[in-house]
Amino acid sequence: MNPPHNITADPVIRLRRLIFAVLSLTTVVLMLYLVNQALASNTPLLLRILLLVLFALTLPWMVVGFWNAIIGLILCQCSKDPASLVLPSSMQTNGNEPLTHSTAILLCIRNESPARLIRNLQVMLHGLATDQLAGFFHIYVLSDTNDEGIAKEERDRFEAMSTEWSKTIPITYRCRENNAGYKAGNIADFCGRWGKNHDFALVLDADSFMVSHAITRLVRMMQANPHLGILQGLVIGLPSSSAFTRLFQYGMRLGMRSYTMGSAWWQADCGPYWGHNALIRLAPFIADCDLPILKSRSGEPKPILSHDLIEAILMRRAGYEVRIYPSEDASWEENPPTLTEYIRRDLRWCEGNLQYMQLLTLPNLRPVNRTQLILAIGMFLGSPAWIALILFCTIAIGMSNSPSDLVNIESLSTLLLVTLVMWYLPKITGALDVLLRSSESKRFGGRWRFSLSLVLEMLFSLLMTPIAWLNHTLFILSLAFGQKGGWSAQTRDDHSVSVAQAFQQCWPHTLLGIALTSTLYFTHPETLPYGLLFFGGLVLSIPLVVLTSQAWLGHFIIRCGLLSLPEEIAPPPELLPLQLNALEIKSSTAHTS
Repeated sequence: MNPPHNITADPVIRLRRLIFAVLSLTTVVLMLYLVNQALASNTPLLLRILLLVLFALTLPWMVVGFWNAIIGLILCQCSKDPASLVLPSSMQTNGNEPLTHSTAILLCIRNESPARLIRNLQVMLHGLATDQLAGFFHIYVLSDTNDEGIAKEERDRFEAMSTEWSKTIPITYRCRENNAGYKAGNIADFCGRWGKNHDFALVLDADSFMVSHAITRLVRMMQANPHLGILQGLVIGLPSSSAFTRLFQYGMRLGMRSYTMGSAWWQADCGPYWGHNALIRLAPFIADCDLPILKSRSGEPKPILSHDLIEAILMRRAGYEVRIYPSEDASWEENPPTLTEYIRRDLRWCEGNLQYMQLLTLPNLRPVNRTQLILAIGMFLGSPAWIALILFCTIAIGMSNSPSDLVNIESLSTLLLVTLVMWYLPKITGALDVLLRSSESKRFGGRWRFSLSLVLEMLFSLLMTPIAWLNHTLFILSLAFGQKGGWSAQTRDDHSVSVAQAFQQCWPHTLLGIALTSTLYFTHPETLPYGLLFFGGLVLSIPLVVLTSQAWLGHFIIRCGLLSLPEEIAPPPELLPLQLNALEIKSSTAHTS
């Protein structure tokens, strides 16, 4: 193992971080100034302070996203290869360097469909074999499955697959009896058994898919830089026939374009690790990235759910760089098929990020890494702040003789406009990056269809956002009162959500939305349009959950050519064997038109 190098960032990176910090803090001050100006002079002092504090809690994640997006757009527009502007020269490769290190590919699964897993894995293996690079890889299927029926099917099918590929690439299947530590414990078990046999490990989730050249690009970059500990690939969503997934990941695809590039500019060697589609240098990971033990209220050990960020900051503390390759590079994942499944995954992340409160005092962390922990916590603590803001503002307006007793309408309009722009700026800059380049516009189906798809996604996002806020708020309150969260398997196949199921999950959202709407409508109806911008999605939560889960809507959107990713318009050959519904519907539509 190479000794860790000097952990001090070089002057250029320090200057970038100083610029980013000044921009962000200045923006926070200006936003709070706008809030203060929007409040009438006779607003009660305690209410003024309360609203300023709550709004301040919502700002960190929003401001960071705002400046990441602006910086990323500038980088993307100034260079044909913007990644070269944020990555060190030691990571620049031509793609022809010979592989010299052994890489373990870790497929981490729990109660998943073996057929889907094998489908994806077969394509990756064929790619490595075709490129004559299979000898440098070893596949490990690391199962935490506790369903006996699925476990038996896993064992039978992966053992058959191991026999089939035995002369080309070794495949090892292991199912843990003790699932301690969830995914982090699963990987720790691998490290203890087989970690010393390999130099690198490529971590994949059950829904991950990477092609050969994307895998080997990460390997070549890590070979070139012996001080690189974790290299995260930029992950994009696979084409989906689910209406919810299409809406959700269209916005994610646009937002990630500039956001990731901008964050890589200042985070640099303290980059992100998302827990999958990433390459790890095993020796320092094994030596220095053991997760701290958390304690529950009863004093029992409690696993860290969102382990990836902690492993990244521990790797950086050990003196090794953590970086992201911030360009799209044939590295995919599947997103949840319905809003209910998204909520389930989102709340698990919420619980995991809130655990970071116990880790803020970890010794010898870099200031950037502590900032990342605070931002990760604030990502979810901002939600109850938004809900409280909406409640207090609505109640105060409802109790006032006139809205002008509380707010200055012109200043309020300015504040709302600026806030919405900051919300949406990562997607706006991603859209501008597409619209300003004709080649990119063609990849997304042309400027007209792209613009219409963008409007649909932004309307959907406006409705979905308050639903997520209230989910986080209720979940955080339940955790505070002792409810246990934990890890549950995802339902990855498309399916419809009934009205009864949606009602069971979203009746609090609907009830609160109706109460807020009624309060403004029956007291000062002229303020209702402003309110609906922030809580309209609560009123429509049940129909939104049901409608976006319907197969006919997803198929209709595909046939209209809307919300289409570049991989649908010109499918890469590697995706065709996956037999994705979205590509098959798109193909049948093209043949009949």
